[in-house]
Amino acid sequence: MQEFDPKILNEKPIPPPAEFQRRARLRSLDEYRKLYDRAKIDPEGFWGEQAKMLDWFAPPKKILEWNVPHAKWFLGGKLNVSHNCLDRHLAKSANKIALYWEAEDGKHLKFTYAQLHERVCKFANALLGLGVKDGDSVAVYMPMIPELPIALLACARIGAIHSVIFGGFSATALSDRISDAKSKLLITADGGYRRGHVVPLKETADKAAEACPSIEKIVVVKRTGENVAWKNGRDLWWHDLEAKASSNCPAPSFDAEHPLYILYTSGTTGKPKGVLHTSAGYLLGAMYTTQLVFDLRDDDIYWCTADIGWVTGHSYLVYGPLANCATCVMYEGAPDFPKKDRFWEIIERYKVSIFYSSATAVRAFMAWGNDWIAKHDLSSLRLLGTVGEPINPAAWKWYFEVIGGKRCPIVDTWWQTETGAMMISPLPGATPTKPGSATLPLPGVVARVATLKGETVKPGETGYLIIEKPWPSMLRTIFGDDERFKRDYWSRIPGVYFTGDAAQCDADGYIWVLGRVDDVIKVAGHRLSSMEIESALVSHPAVAEAAVVARPDEIKGEAIVCFVTLRSGHNHSAALRVALIEHVAVTIGSIARPAEVRFADLLPKTRSGKIMRRLLREVAEKGGVSGDTTTLEDMAVIQKLAAAAIDED
Repeated sequence: MQEFDPKILNEKPIPPPAEFQRRARLRSLDEYRKLYDRAKIDPEGFWGEQAKMLDWFAPPKKILEWNVPHAKWFLGGKLNVSHNCLDRHLAKSANKIALYWEAEDGKHLKFTYAQLHERVCKFANALLGLGVKDGDSVAVYMPMIPELPIALLACARIGAIHSVIFGGFSATALSDRISDAKSKLLITADGGYRRGHVVPLKETADKAAEACPSIEKIVVVKRTGENVAWKNGRDLWWHDLEAKASSNCPAPSFDAEHPLYILYTSGTTGKPKGVLHTSAGYLLGAMYTTQLVFDLRDDDIYWCTADIGWVTGHSYLVYGPLANCATCVMYEGAPDFPKKDRFWEIIERYKVSIFYSSATAVRAFMAWGNDWIAKHDLSSLRLLGTVGEPINPAAWKWYFEVIGGKRCPIVDTWWQTETGAMMISPLPGATPTKPGSATLPLPGVVARVATLKGETVKPGETGYLIIEKPWPSMLRTIFGDDERFKRDYWSRIPGVYFTGDAAQCDADGYIWVLGRVDDVIKVAGHRLSSMEIESALVSHPAVAEAAVVARPDEIKGEAIVCFVTLRSGHNHSAALRVALIEHVAVTIGSIARPAEVRFADLLPKTRSGKIMRRLLREVAEKGGVSGDTTTLEDMAVIQKLAAAAIDED
């Protein structure tokens, strides 16, 4: 196995900022270890105690029934997820702001818990009036507007299973997901806004519905006011339905294992893979981790920048924060519209105290330069977080120093659509951090880095990240394909959950996630992590962001191709290209010397911020792209890279 850079593994941990630590829920590594050990010794007792956070209509009679790989949590328990996010807060916090919403054009709305509850109840009654029943599937294809979380909470209220489909998907991708979930209702909008342009969601929804006989009705939010095609009898305006609906909608009781939602994992090929999450376990996981990892307080202004079309938006913009009675910020548009300081403007306006964004976004902020940040007051921030791809040490340090002013701990969180909630993360007042490491498993999570034989790897060796014990927010199956669920997650190392991520562990037990197992490059028989090479590139002072892929090589098997975005003030040059190649060779070793370094003004990404390495692989191999680009944010980025590849050839 490939050795990791010892300079990183042996880096001295950074203690939590003293002022933050003094007021934190957990204030030392010893406190964390005591809690972790208690959970590991008696997991059912631990999760039974945590489950008291939820408001139960009937308490559980049994904590866990575990028949590998199928788990049932909190058997006999009855609750309502929407009630837990809204109703139970009304007695004490009816007038507390639940949601600040900012439109791309700068318009603002705010909703108290009482107002959000009323809107959810009305739309829940509207759904019931359309014949939506407990257990029915409802597809949601919407922009980032308040009606999106309202739709989710209304579905949860009446026991319908929501399936949110990201608003950037094509008609084909949308219809595939609707058909797989057998959705009977589709909720969309006349359009959405992205960088000042209208995204024609209704038009796409109409095309998808033509191939989906299960769809009986389409509910449309009037967002843009654009003229849209209309099918009488099928298409209905949201505002008309809500105006006629009663605000009285008592929350019925559902079983703890009642299905809550299906979410299709990004980047799937062939048959869509719908991850199924159920009610009590998922909600507990989202609520517990929101409270613990963000050290959430009653007066926090919390902003998770994720689109609700992805799991981060589900868990950490809707369910986790609202179950904790938090005040959330939700933003409709892009981080660089109309200017590259939009996020800092929002933080200053709402006095955001907790900021949770993607590692790729952080690298973009770094590339844009510090001048955009310097003009804004970010003193309200007390905690920073990252999610998605692993954050490289250079970006981590920039985030800590420039955005956090060296006073805000960073929680670098590792988890997946399938896990439902965070699994590995620092606890901000307790865990000394190491830039680039997700650090330690959360209490209640038993994670390990192992070989395919299940043997624990030595410090510094690369292995596979696995989860050994069930946890409440785990996926229950792949919707409609339980065999795939067993094969993909539970058969590679029998009896344990196989995450599909490569990782390393250091001498302190800290976990360093290297990226997907698929993102491994084999050069002359040596396995190299693309994440490791990307980290080496970004440690160079000229580099803001990098993506590394492989192309076939007759001699070495695979050759390393690097796509690099430079920091403000640095220019493309042959000399810099040579310097970066040498920098990688010196940092990792000559075996990792790139065959090519290609400069790029931007890297191709999904709207959720993930770099689309699959497309970069095609550019590296073929000089162009023929594969699926439905989730690509800006097609012009990949076209420019392909044109540059032809010019270089």
